[in-house]
Formats: sequence, structure tokens, C-alpha cells
Amino acid sequence: MDEGTVRRVAKVSRLDLTDDEVSIYAADLEDILSAFAVLDEAPTGEDFNLDPVPVEDRLRDDEVMAYPDPGRLRREMRTADGWVRGPRLA
Repeated sequence: MDEGTVRRVAKVSRLDLTDDEVSIYAADLEDILSAFAVLDEAPTGEDFNLDPVPVEDRLRDDEVMAYPDPGRLRREMRTADGWVRGPRLA
């Protein structure tokens, strides 16, 4: 990482760095970034499967269903002022 970038980051971070600190941090950050460069060679999700058992989508197809008449349902349910009553929540 170049020293100009380190100076811009230090300014945004409100750090007052000396010239020696800027050169030290630039070298250290370059070492860190080059160490992470090894991840560019790691296999991607298309090349490598982490699941020991293959996972497949097992969804059923949607089926059209005829629902009963809402008025009939309200007549057969316990209602209070037209509202369906359910169990009390604690």
C-alpha cells in the first residue's frame, strides 16, 4: 500500500501520524494485503462443494384448491363482533 493512501486513511480517521509511522504502516499493510492475496487462489463455490450430502430443492408443485365460502366459515367459528377468536396469548 502506498504512503499516500495511508495518509488519506489517517486523515479520515483523524490520526496524526509522523512520516516514519506512515512508512511503517504502509509496509505493514502491504504485507497484510499480500498475505490475503492467497485467497484469490482458493476454490470458489462453483468449483468446490462443502456439503457432504448433496442438497436438492424438494418442493411440491402448487395445486389450485377451492376454499370454502368465508361467510360459512364465520358462521361455524366462534366469533366476537365478526372477529375470529383464538387462544389467548400470554
